Amino acid sequence: MPTFVYMTRCDGCGHCVDICPSDIMHIDKTYRRAYNIEPNMCWECYSCVKACPQNAIDVRGYADFAPLGHSVRVQRDEEKGTIAWKIKFRNGAEKNFLSPITTKPWGTADPKLADVPGPSQEMRDSQLLYSEPKYIRLDDGGLHTLKSNGLTMKKGVYY
Repeated sequence: MPTFVYMTRCDGCGHCVDICPSDIMHIDKTYRRAYNIEPNMCWECYSCVKACPQNAIDVRGYADFAPLGHSVRVQRDEEKGTIAWKIKFRNGAEKNFLSPITTKPWGTADPKLADVPGPSQEMRDSQLLYSEPKYIRLDDGGLHTLKSNGLTMKKGVYY
């Protein structure tokens, strides 16, 4: 179920652009509104739907459960800690689903990677890393290049 944006609701904040893992949410330069540039490439993670503070992003349901003329509305309520899915069929029937939010609030999931300790020498020498080639280990003193490792570029091979 790919996503789409209601241009009248979108304020161009860019939260959907920041969080989209497949990089298909973009801001239109003319209208300053978000849009999905490639709906067929949508991973259907709905991170953009959940992140949108204006509720401007909806999904198109598949025909097997919601035939033409339907609408799928997603509402994220952080105060209640729930996500509600409302499917309205073309005959007027509605189905509602409610599930708890299992993700962290927007902006609180930034990892502090600088504070994470690096792997110890024992971990680096572990048998679990037996297949790691020596020449990609940048922590073993300086930058390793093809030349420093005695390798040459072959025609037709790209790195």
